[in-house]
Amino acid sequence: MNMRKILRSVARANGVTVKEVREEMQKSITEAWKNPPEDGGVTAAYQRRVPCVGEIPTPEELIRYAVKEIQTQRGTGR
Repeated sequence: MNMRKILRSVARANGVTVKEVREEMQKSITEAWKNPPEDGGVTAAYQRRVPCVGEIPTPEELIRYAVKEIQTQRGTGR
């Protein structure tokens, strides 16, 4: 998986720069991590499963995690 290629594709599709895509993704991730819904901690439990270096994952960390989860659920496990 080429993260740069993914971000370029999203940027191109939306007529913005890769930097803008990454910044907006990080803003959204940060907002979600700092303000999870009041669902009895279900969302927070899922958030803790995302491996990340810091307290809040980067867009790249979240994308890698999501791709692995999708592959696992599809049985491809790559």
